[in-house]
Amino acid sequence: MKCLTSLPIVGARLGHCLFYEPSYYLSNPVEILKIWRGGLASHGAAIGILLVLWLWVRKEKKPYMWILDRIVIVAALGGAMIRLGNLMNSEIYGVETTLPWGFVFLRNGETVPKHPTQIYESLAYFITFIILSRIYWRKKGEFISGVPFSLFLILVFIFRFFVEYVKEDQVAFEAGMTLNMGQWLSLPFILIGVVVLIFSLRKHRLQAT
Repeated sequence: MKCLTSLPIVGARLGHCLFYEPSYYLSNPVEILKIWRGGLASHGAAIGILLVLWLWVRKEKKPYMWILDRIVIVAALGGAMIRLGNLMNSEIYGVETTLPWGFVFLRNGETVPKHPTQIYESLAYFITFIILSRIYWRKKGEFISGVPFSLFLILVFIFRFFVEYVKEDQVAFEAGMTLNMGQWLSLPFILIGVVVLIFSLRKHRLQAT
């Protein structure tokens, strides 16, 4: 089981290679292994985490949604820390801005202020963490099954969808797209969140009658 803990990293790497630069990495597959050169995608990491948890619950004989509802709480806090790390590394930032909180990312040779989208996303993750934590502790773990997981997907990926509008394109082909790759990849997660939320609330209502 220990080797499975690397699946989120594998998913993040494959997500970047296949979603953002498929032609390059499929032509040079050895480059996929050179993770130290950078290139990780949070959407790929999310798929890897879901897979690890599914394999874990099969072994432990627990409901899949039981672990998903709980893991998203710490995942939200972890996401906030990761985005702050992106800020420190001067990566994944936004387009030029005249707002007073714009950052000049000198490490990357920037000379004008850019949107610190890492902070925007970090705050969104942290707010999500607070909301999910309150749900958990107020209900003492007896919340409606599926609600924390669905709220995580809806809140995080809706914000991710909109913050992409002020992000710089990660790869050249995004310049001609109405929605960039990050937005397209966010839509399925939002849809899954909405479906799970509706199903969970409807199931709870039926059980209560």
